[in-house]
Amino acid sequence: MTSTPNFRVAEGTTIVGTRAEDHRLRITEAWRLTGVSALWVGALIVVAIWVRGGGLQDLLSPLTGGAVADTLTSSGRITGLVASYLLLLQVLLMARVPLFERAFGHDALTRSHRRTGFWSFWLIIAHVVLIVLGYAATASQGVLAELWQVVTTFEDMLPATLGTLGFVALVFLSLRRLRRAQRWETWHLLHLYAYVGVVLVLPHQLSTGADFVGSQVASVFWWSLWSLAAACTLVFRIVRPLWMSAHHQLHVESVRPDGERGVTVVIAGSDLHTMGTQAGQFFVWRFLDGHGWPWGHPFSVSSLPDDSHLNITVRVVGDGTRRIAALRPGTRVIAEGPYGHMTAGVRRGRDLLMIGAGAGVAPLVSLLEVLPYSPGHATLVVRDSTAGAILLDHPIRRLVSTRGLTALSLLGPRSRGGSPWVPEALRPPDGPSFLGRWVRDPSLTDVYLCGPGPWMASVRKDLHRLGFTHDHVHFENFNI
Repeated sequence: MTSTPNFRVAEGTTIVGTRAEDHRLRITEAWRLTGVSALWVGALIVVAIWVRGGGLQDLLSPLTGGAVADTLTSSGRITGLVASYLLLLQVLLMARVPLFERAFGHDALTRSHRRTGFWSFWLIIAHVVLIVLGYAATASQGVLAELWQVVTTFEDMLPATLGTLGFVALVFLSLRRLRRAQRWETWHLLHLYAYVGVVLVLPHQLSTGADFVGSQVASVFWWSLWSLAAACTLVFRIVRPLWMSAHHQLHVESVRPDGERGVTVVIAGSDLHTMGTQAGQFFVWRFLDGHGWPWGHPFSVSSLPDDSHLNITVRVVGDGTRRIAALRPGTRVIAEGPYGHMTAGVRRGRDLLMIGAGAGVAPLVSLLEVLPYSPGHATLVVRDSTAGAILLDHPIRRLVSTRGLTALSLLGPRSRGGSPWVPEALRPPDGPSFLGRWVRDPSLTDVYLCGPGPWMASVRKDLHRLGFTHDHVHFENFNI
């Protein structure tokens, strides 16, 4: 069923100026420019190393009467260098480096990490094939014989081979169909083996790579770059979360039911307002309650922290969330974050359209509590199975009565025709028509969207059909 209006709209709320939001938007764009510039500078230096080592000359050698083997080997060198740089970027993209988090946001970084991984994999395969073909042509022997000789006699090649085979297995398990069949904990453990693969593959470049053997400057640069990536991973993924959690003395104060299948966890501590959390952001949480503590889970804050408390609201759907529902008061907490760009800083327009499914309503409610808007200029659409399953019902009703929020609920099984993100009971089950009733002008409206990945993709498709541009649609996807 579709429910529009069980909620009362209050009168008299006025909108606050958006000067602070404009300032935050300019800061975000400055971070993005800095992040992109840093990545491109690194890529240009990598290409310069190859050119300085005679790579371009060897690549074009057949044009000057040289051997095709030189072209193959040079192509293998550049594909290997670029593949290694992309591996480096994969590590940096998931090291939670503040520069990249602020520039691109966790969602974009995760998507880039996945795409970069596949590109790096295919370049590694191309590197192996081209190098072996080039060496075989130079030595005038068979390809398989040359491959065996390279693996068994070249320095550091045996561990590099094992690392490459590990990458092959990881990429295979990363295919979407296989990825979705795995438990979160299993996938997390498998993903950690990528770091082992990097450690196995990296040394052979410096011991046998033509671009590094003859250049101390290139070797120092390459080791420095990888040392920086390792340091960022250590500092931002391990040291900083441990220090922050201990400093703020984070622990579970209470766990209370929220809706029919959800819980709100109240986390207590000291000076929580100094954590720099913005509405719409999330942390990766680890609860020290038993054997499952190493596996972090991303949950958005459902209310901004004050000096001593913050809340997260969770839909209980699997082993990990059932464990969270059973947490005892006093359980110590390790929090990694805050992350996410779906904040007030990306807002561009006057009106607000919030669309959330299940637990995706949590960051939207926290945003609605702090963003400025006039009565009737903010709409929240909640998609869930039943009215009783809706999370944060009481905070939503409070926003309706005190801020003039328009709240809508879309309930029931999904549509089998039309737009799959709306329920079957909506007549007609057409997303753009439904959204069009609540949007005055797409160019003046910001959409904040949170829910399962495929569901959000369907919503975004309808929003674009309605005339929304990408810079007015803000979303966070934890399950890429």
